[in-house]
Amino acid sequence: MKIKNIVLFTILTLLLSCNTKKEENSTTVEIKKQDTEIEILKTIDENLPTIGLLMYNGVLTTEVTAPLDVFTKPTIDGKKLFNVITIAENKNIIISEEGLKIQPDYTFENAPKLNVIFVPSAYDVSSQVKNKNTIAFIKTQNENTNFTVSNCAGAQLIGESGIANGKKIVTWIGGGKELQKNYPNLIVQNDSLVSYIEDGKFLSSNGNLASYISSLELLEKMTNKEHRKFVESYLYLDRLQNWKK
Repeated sequence: MKIKNIVLFTILTLLLSCNTKKEENSTTVEIKKQDTEIEILKTIDENLPTIGLLMYNGVLTTEVTAPLDVFTKPTIDGKKLFNVITIAENKNIIISEEGLKIQPDYTFENAPKLNVIFVPSAYDVSSQVKNKNTIAFIKTQNENTNFTVSNCAGAQLIGESGIANGKKIVTWIGGGKELQKNYPNLIVQNDSLVSYIEDGKFLSSNGNLASYISSLELLEKMTNKEHRKFVESYLYLDRLQNWKK
């Protein structure tokens, strides 16, 4: 009888132990599931202007990193001046033309109202020209912006949206004739001579490293010449300008 009781006690202990482990495992899975559903958005300081950097697959890396580089720099005494966020159509990781993988901070659906939007380029921007969601997002945000900036063939997206009709614009070197043909309501500048142009709230450049021109020009407009000089020194821009082999 004693042996029988011991056997029953052992079986009950094993059963309880199995149930406990099963419950613990279920809890762990549930926690993991909940973690994947949490959406972490980049914090916005509502007292600061918000700079939005549009992105999509194949985007030229420099046309995202140039404004990021310029507008995230603090003042000389360490004060933050802008919210700078990246935005894409959805939450999927963006892969740039050069292979850089970037997780967007916001999507078209949850992006805040922007004070500035930067519209970048790709070597083949045709898929975005045809993307109604991208064009609609540019149109909607342009209603809020103080400045709308295009770099390189991002000018085609501006043209497709129709928001800058009657305004001066420049595109990549060699792309002006096609841009003017496709969007006759734009006043397309001679890209062999013009690196940067502004017309009212619309700013544009040839793109690539010239994206730093549009970013720095806008930075000066939104702050002052002294802060621009400080940022240029932060970037060692003089070293690049003066470098000779």
